[in-house]
Amino acid sequence: MSSRLSFRLAAAAFAVLAILVAALQSRHPPMTSTPAAATKDHVITPHAARMAHCQSLGAAGAQDPDCLKAWDDARTRFLGAKKAER
Repeated sequence: MSSRLSFRLAAAAFAVLAILVAALQSRHPPMTSTPAAATKDHVITPHAARMAHCQSLGAAGAQDPDCLKAWDDARTRFLGAKKAER
């Protein structure tokens, strides 16, 4: 078998495999995440709600005073001490 024929067979097999995977994925509905507040076994705390809000802001959260305070509180809770002043 020539290398050209082998390459064509491999390319055709890859295309068939890609189509098969796409067909199998389209059979399943997309996964949606359940908000933490809606789950029965997880109670969302006010601190977690603030952190989720800041996370939803993305890069704008770096200038938001409430987010800066929430991140400072989280750092203090995690490390147990205030961050050294610069």
